Amino acid sequence: MKKHAAFTMVELIFVIVIMGIIGKFGVEFLAKAYQSFIFSKINNELQSKSETAVETIAARLQYRIKDSVIARTSTNANPIAIADATGSNYKVLEWVGIAQESRRGLSLQAHGTPYLPDWSGIIDLNAGNQHILVSPQTDTANVNTMIGDLSDRNTTIDDAAIYFVGANSNVQTGYGWSGTNAGNGKLITQQGAMHPIKRVAGIANAFTSSNGVDFSGVDVYEYYLLAWTAYAIVYEPGTNNKGTLRLYYDYQPWNGEKMTDGKNSILMTDVSTFQFMSIGSIMKIQVCTKSDLAEEYSLCKEKTIF
Repeated sequence: MKKHAAFTMVELIFVIVIMGIIGKFGVEFLAKAYQSFIFSKINNELQSKSETAVETIAARLQYRIKDSVIARTSTNANPIAIADATGSNYKVLEWVGIAQESRRGLSLQAHGTPYLPDWSGIIDLNAGNQHILVSPQTDTANVNTMIGDLSDRNTTIDDAAIYFVGANSNVQTGYGWSGTNAGNGKLITQQGAMHPIKRVAGIANAFTSSNGVDFSGVDVYEYYLLAWTAYAIVYEPGTNNKGTLRLYYDYQPWNGEKMTDGKNSILMTDVSTFQFMSIGSIMKIQVCTKSDLAEEYSLCKEKTIF
């Protein structure tokens, strides 16, 4: 008589139990692997977005006129000197930027030698008069070209201003932040921190006043910084504690303009927090972003700017 091999009921039950255990742990393993992938993907995206925003802000903020930095609780709120801004209710960080590109001399000089500064940052105190400031080794034509390139032909050197290093200034009124001390589109005096200037016809290394008010009574210092635009970073709250971070530029507060008169672009979306503070002349900024895909996973990036 032949005997046929077959599974007994006990063996079948044992196999089913083993398969169930393997299936359970296999599904859990796959679920954990998928969850790890999702978290990694979200983390990488948030890292990239927040780092790009922070580095973009820092790249402009490092070339600031340090005395000009202000904070606002909204775009239309009164300006507060950054040193006096306490708390976390501020949504706007604003400052006057140095025209660093033309200071580096990235445009080609007229005589064919590249990379000389377009503006030297030096005033010859023994030359000029109440109508003209002489700046040796400055080429206002090249400055004008650079400003035009950066502003998409919207702004010229005649919209710019200079700041004397070492001069005393009132941050609320000296830079035009309040928008109330402008006349005919320009500051009505030359007594503020920013001195509106324009080119002098036929003289490549000189500035004159662009608002019809000369430099009489102005304390002129040897060193200056040139600026053609202010910058503002604005946090716009949204839904679910996520907002938008926007950059404003190409506007001149010393000419009576506000940030809304300039250009703007979105730096980042899904921003949960934008904070900043000043410690002496050092600035610290923080940008936090979050995702709702993984239990409101959030990530923050910080940057210190000297």
